[in-house]
Amino acid sequence: MLLKNSLRCLLSVDNTNSSLKSDFVSLSCEEDDSSAGWTLRRNTSRDTRAECGDWADAAGSSCNFSHIIPLDSGVYWCESREGPISNMVNLTLTGGSVILQSPVLPVMEGDDVTLLCKTKTTPSNLPAAFYKDGSLIRKQPTGHMTIQHVSRSDEGLYKCDISGHGESPSSWITVTGDTLTCLSRLTVSPSSFQLFEGDFVSLSCVEDDSYVGWTLRRNTSKKRMTPCGDGWGKATASACKITYILTQDSGDYWCEFREGATSSTLTLRVTGGSVILQSPVLPVMEGDDVTLLCKTKTTPSNLPAAFYKDGVFIGKEPTGHMTIQHVSRSDEGLYKCDISGHGESPSSWITVTGDTLTLKIWRLLQKNKKETWEEDGENCQHDTEDNKLIFSVIQCLFHHLRVEMC
Repeated sequence: MLLKNSLRCLLSVDNTNSSLKSDFVSLSCEEDDSSAGWTLRRNTSRDTRAECGDWADAAGSSCNFSHIIPLDSGVYWCESREGPISNMVNLTLTGGSVILQSPVLPVMEGDDVTLLCKTKTTPSNLPAAFYKDGSLIRKQPTGHMTIQHVSRSDEGLYKCDISGHGESPSSWITVTGDTLTCLSRLTVSPSSFQLFEGDFVSLSCVEDDSYVGWTLRRNTSKKRMTPCGDGWGKATASACKITYILTQDSGDYWCEFREGATSSTLTLRVTGGSVILQSPVLPVMEGDDVTLLCKTKTTPSNLPAAFYKDGVFIGKEPTGHMTIQHVSRSDEGLYKCDISGHGESPSSWITVTGDTLTLKIWRLLQKNKKETWEEDGENCQHDTEDNKLIFSVIQCLFHHLRVEMC
C-alpha cells in the first residue's frame, strides 16, 4: 500500500558509492516529479542548516559535488517554504580504502537487501566480513551479502572489513513496514536505550491496551529470534522482566504477533562502563521538546556533561541535562555524552517523526469503541468490535484527511 500526500518530498542520492573521498555525488529534492519550492540543506561538523550553493553547485533540481571530501560528511535533507521536510540522508565520507554500499532510503519489510563491501582501487569481488551492531554476521567470498526477506530485527548499524585493505565506516539501515504493523508498541522501563549492567528492566508488548497474542523476541550477539523465557528474562502475563541485565543482553528487541505483524524494534545497549545517555526510546514528534540526561551509575546525576551529535560537540550543561526545544527532522541523529573524570556514554539514535498516517491511525484506534467523523455532510462510522475494523478506520481516515491512495 502506497500513500501519497501533497506535502511529501523525497531526497534522492545519485551514486550510492558516495562514502569514498573525491567521488562525484548529486542530490535532488523530488516531489511528484517536481523539485520546485524545496531547498536542500545539511548539518556537518563545520556548518548547520547550510543551503546548497554554500557548499556545492546548485544546478536546476540538483545539488552537485564534483569533488566530495570527509568534511562533507553529515546529514542532508530537503525543506519547503511551508515547513515540511523530506527524509534525512546521512552521508559518510572516508579517506580510507573500503566502503559499505547499502540502501540510502528505508527498506520495506519482506524485501531482499544486498550489501556490497568494496575498495576504491581493487576489484569489488574480494572476500569480506560483514558486521551488524559490532557483531560478526558472516564472511562472504565475493564481497556481496544478501539479507533475504528483511524484518524490523534487521534494522541496525552495518559495516564490513576486507583483509589487508581495512574496515568501512558504519551505515544505518532502516526497515519500514506496512503502516498497520506498527499498531502494537514495545515499551521498556526504565525508558532508555542505554542501561547499566545490573539494572532491572521490564519490557511489554501493548496493542490497544491488550497484551494478548504478542511474543517478545530479541536478537543478540549469541542468539537470534529467541522469545522471552528462552534462556533470558521471565515472562509474566503482561511483561518480560530481566532482574539483572548483562552486557551480553545488548541487542534488538521487538514484539511479534502470531499472525506475523511486528512492532517497531528497540535497540538496547548495556554497558559495563560508568556513564550512559538517557534519551527517548520511541520516536519524538516534530515540535516537541526533548531532554537528554547524562548520568553515572554511582555518583549524583547532576554532574556537568558535554553532549555530542553525530560526533560533533553541541554544548556543555552544568547539571548533566540538555533540552532540545521544538525538535525538527534535522535534530535526528546519533547522540552521546561525556562526564569529565567518569568517561563517555555509548551512542544512541534519536528519531524525529511528523504527524504520519501511522500515528493518525494509532490515535483513532485509541478513541472510544464507536467513532464518527462528519465531512462535507457525510458520516463515516467504524465499530472496533467488527472484524473489519482496520479497513473501516482506513476508509474513514482517507476520507477525513483527503489522502490519495495509489
